[in-house]
Amino acid sequence: MSEETTNKQEMPEQLSDILLVLDKEKMKIQAVKSIDENGKMETVDPTKKNQNQFMRVDKSGDFFSNFFSNFFSQLKNPTNFSFFKVPAPVAVEKAQEMQKQVDKPTPEGEKIMKEHEVKIEQQSDKKQVNQNNMATTETTQQASEYRYKPEQIDWDTMTNLGLSKEYLEKRNLLEPLLKGYKTNELLPIGVNLGGTILRTDARLSLQQAEDGKVVVGIHGIKKEPNLHFEFFGHKFTDEDKKNLLETGNMGRVVDLKNSKTGELMPSIISIDRLTNDVIALRTDFIKVPDEIKGVKLDDAQKQTLMEGKPLKLEGMISTKGTEFSATVQFNADKRYVEFLFDRNNSNRQTQSNGQTQNNQQNQSQEAPKTFRGKELTDDQHKDFKAGQTIYIDGLKDKKGQPYQGYITFNKENGKTNFEFPNQYKERVKPTEAHKTQTAVNSEGKTNEATKNIKEPLKYGQQTPKNKQQQEQQEKPKTPAKTRGKKIS
Repeated sequence: MSEETTNKQEMPEQLSDILLVLDKEKMKIQAVKSIDENGKMETVDPTKKNQNQFMRVDKSGDFFSNFFSNFFSQLKNPTNFSFFKVPAPVAVEKAQEMQKQVDKPTPEGEKIMKEHEVKIEQQSDKKQVNQNNMATTETTQQASEYRYKPEQIDWDTMTNLGLSKEYLEKRNLLEPLLKGYKTNELLPIGVNLGGTILRTDARLSLQQAEDGKVVVGIHGIKKEPNLHFEFFGHKFTDEDKKNLLETGNMGRVVDLKNSKTGELMPSIISIDRLTNDVIALRTDFIKVPDEIKGVKLDDAQKQTLMEGKPLKLEGMISTKGTEFSATVQFNADKRYVEFLFDRNNSNRQTQSNGQTQNNQQNQSQEAPKTFRGKELTDDQHKDFKAGQTIYIDGLKDKKGQPYQGYITFNKENGKTNFEFPNQYKERVKPTEAHKTQTAVNSEGKTNEATKNIKEPLKYGQQTPKNKQQQEQQEKPKTPAKTRGKKIS
């Protein structure tokens, strides 16, 4: 796989940083491993051998602020430590540089320490904070819910794409971008290629470049997911491809390799169903809820979802209060547990699979031969299947009482629409032909064109069907006897 192709792939979500700590008594830089319920912090040497034991934290402002606030409040003897947040891929290297600064301070080393130091507001300082500072703190906390600020966005680039702040706000798309998510819908954009403008639909995101600037990420639509090449060192098996195309999720955890650092990243993989991009999410950021639609998950069920596998749940309660069952699975693109009711008709499939899907859909939307237990005649079914409205009687409600009405088959959604006679008559004024047919078929009346025929009429029949009926129709009737006064 070429380096060029590799660079075009989206890196798995690199949202993790490593928390380094300086023990002021031992004057030693360590990597934080955990903190127990008693507030005792466990650390390990910051070596490549121990990388899988490093505590990983979300690098975005809002998540990290919340995490570290809780972490620091639980810590025993917090004043004994100084903390530093560094990117996971360079954690070992930065730890070595910091240890050198601790051993032999230099201006360059001090700059590195300050750059990564996590500022801690001490309890004694909090007592001296006045009301103005308190208000500022509250504002900062509210702002920390967002990963980016509106002023960080390159609005000139947005304008060149045909988008504005007002447009994004009107469609409720600016807030998700500021929180670090992709837009949940495709946006029409125009890209100026120097004399040529390329117009396409794409999802957008905000990303932080290596120089710290916030840039706009454009996620265009691909014809199909690229599963033929390795994805950060992972070669998709036939089973992987089948799962991704059918459900949008691969269904297992694999180790992806960071192409720059060589770091192995346990991740799950899904397909962006809007763009067909292959998306990976590190297992560190899989958050499984305790309960789904009224069903409390046990440890085994949570572990199944943590491993990216599908899980069948029964006894869930819908928003309408009805009980239902479904398969659920964690989606790397959406970052939450989704329902997999029926993904066989997903547009993740290739063109050939899509044709099969259409055939299956057409079969499932065939007009039914019966309606609420009443079987249609061949002629009724023919018209019904063609989308015509037909009259049907002999139906019975829950109490066994008879009723009748009009039914129409909707070819687009495969559903049958029912109307009671009064509803239908208000909506459609029947034609004379329809009145006659209804009278003949439903009320036992005889059409003028077939009044001499003794046989039962078929649905839709308004003329003699054969030579015998034609002769019956043309046969003169015996004049009826008249009553009158006898003339003498």
